[in-house]
Amino acid sequence: MTKGTRVLIVDDHDLFRDGIASLLQSRGYEVVGEASNGLEAVEKTRQLRPDIILMDIRMPDMGGLEATRIIKAEIPDMKVVILTVSDDEEDLFEAIKSGAQGYLLKKLKSEVFFDLIAGVTQGEAPISPPMAAKMLEEFSRSSQAKAIADLKQGLTDREEQVLHLIAQGRTNKEIASQLVISESTVKYHLRNILDKLHLENRAQVMAYAARRGMRSR
Repeated sequence: MTKGTRVLIVDDHDLFRDGIASLLQSRGYEVVGEASNGLEAVEKTRQLRPDIILMDIRMPDMGGLEATRIIKAEIPDMKVVILTVSDDEEDLFEAIKSGAQGYLLKKLKSEVFFDLIAGVTQGEAPISPPMAAKMLEEFSRSSQAKAIADLKQGLTDREEQVLHLIAQGRTNKEIASQLVISESTVKYHLRNILDKLHLENRAQVMAYAARRGMRSR
């Protein structure tokens, strides 16, 4: 659902903030505030409690990754999506470790951008395709022997099926359809996976699965 979703835009370029705000509003999102650096982002998040934060990385005073860590420490369920020009894989990995829900590049076409963020409030993890490929390539270098051992961390057969489909970038709706279960049941299994693997969000589940050789299709 997008209508009425409350968004905070964090970027140090006024023109970009104006442009993305107009696009969001045209699609039914409610832009509740803007910030030009990480310090402002933290303060406005405390005040406004948006549904989604679109966060740039490199900004004066405080960058987006540090701000994300502070926000997630204070409000663990806050949805932070990095929106940046950086296609550096180190930024991607650090963003995920910091608790970001997703990682999007500013060069995305608007239709792809909106497709990717549409499911954020439902727990989807939007990652630009080139960055997802880098993440999979990096993590898949890990030992396959260790992968098999690590995968058996108390997951049920059904949870492993869900994990494999998440690794392929499937949405909750697609997983439910393939496994012939409800979306609520998919969410239930995802919560169990997060708890058992000591992960915080769907992006980290994708990273975990990729590290264990579950390549996307």
